[in-house]
Amino acid sequence: MLQIILAAVATPLAELDSFLVKLLNFISFNGGIIGILCKILKGRKLAKPNEHSPEYRSLAGFSDWRRDLDSSILPANRFRYYGDLTMMAAKVAYESEPFIRSVVNDRWKMTFLDFFDFWNDFQGKATTQAFMFQNTATDNSNVVVVAFRGTSPLDSYDWQVDADFSWYDITGVGRIHSGFMKALGLQKVSGWPKELTRPQHEYAYYTLRQKLRDIAKANDKARFIITGHSLGGALATLFVTLLSMHDETTVLEKLQAVYTYGQPRVGDRRFAKFMVNSVQRYGFKYYRYVYSSDLVPRVPFDCIIFRYKHFGRCVYFNSFYRGRIVREQPNKNYFSVLWVIPKYFSAWCELIMSFIIPLVKGYDYWESLLMTGARVVGLFIPGFTAHFPVNYVNSTRLGKLNVPRKVEDLNVER
Repeated sequence: MLQIILAAVATPLAELDSFLVKLLNFISFNGGIIGILCKILKGRKLAKPNEHSPEYRSLAGFSDWRRDLDSSILPANRFRYYGDLTMMAAKVAYESEPFIRSVVNDRWKMTFLDFFDFWNDFQGKATTQAFMFQNTATDNSNVVVVAFRGTSPLDSYDWQVDADFSWYDITGVGRIHSGFMKALGLQKVSGWPKELTRPQHEYAYYTLRQKLRDIAKANDKARFIITGHSLGGALATLFVTLLSMHDETTVLEKLQAVYTYGQPRVGDRRFAKFMVNSVQRYGFKYYRYVYSSDLVPRVPFDCIIFRYKHFGRCVYFNSFYRGRIVREQPNKNYFSVLWVIPKYFSAWCELIMSFIIPLVKGYDYWESLLMTGARVVGLFIPGFTAHFPVNYVNSTRLGKLNVPRKVEDLNVER
């Protein structure tokens, strides 16, 4: 029923998204409301936003203006540096190719490699996005990052993927969220063959795997990092699952880490054990960030009915950006009666902190009116605003966390 409703509202939501994005970009391209009034009073022509401009933003882009990396975080501090880099990549993944290319090449001084719009066989259209870039800004210029796009706020097709909670069972792996499998390139007839013969479309898993194979073959020193926020985090995790299932040793031995932010649960206990074994076998790091009362990492539920499980340790930050390594985020299924008051308290703290932090830390932390409005909504739906990328960017930059000596501890299943 939910899938039918989401399909029915796809067109109205797309039109609403288009209207809001065009309106916000019109205001932005003309210097804000004051800029528009000044131009009108001076008789100057108002600028018309160009959708192909590197300055043209999505709704997600208007919730957090930041495009630059934090220059105070040096590459020598690998945990914080790659936390900032991967979260910014996961945030930028919501934008258009020209925007992403400009940010990577011109602001980060790295090398943009490619942007992808992948086909979903079950939706009959391209609805999965990702991009790749190489970190050529540091002495270690062999790191290639793959960033998956998360759920766009008003994209019904993304919501259909998220809401498909049914299981897809893979022998020897476990039961996995069907919607995420379909988004990665699950074939209607053949499921997950190791190789596709003359594919008619580009599918996320198969295309990205071949790209990484080619890079690994050309550069023996290459290292890979996979990241994503929200739905993007789920796809990042399952991309590695499929690599492990197909014994893609060439790629997996060069996998440095997986960073996910606000990632939902993606599989059952058997799947969790399979992934723990994969982490231990290939030696890559797995970091699952959760901010405060973010609703998304707490669904689908870890209960006797749904039976979804997270794996590995959780890098958890509260609303004051104090971090700790935990087996599971507090209030793991969101709806606990004991956590009602703390959730509302956190929502108020997040709103208040959004005004205090810029006064202490500077201009980079000023939030847009759109984000402030979202935080007000979050007072009534605690956990809603906590999922926004701005909180995870702040966590990687402002977060205080005692990193264990052996970061491998993060890989242990609860």
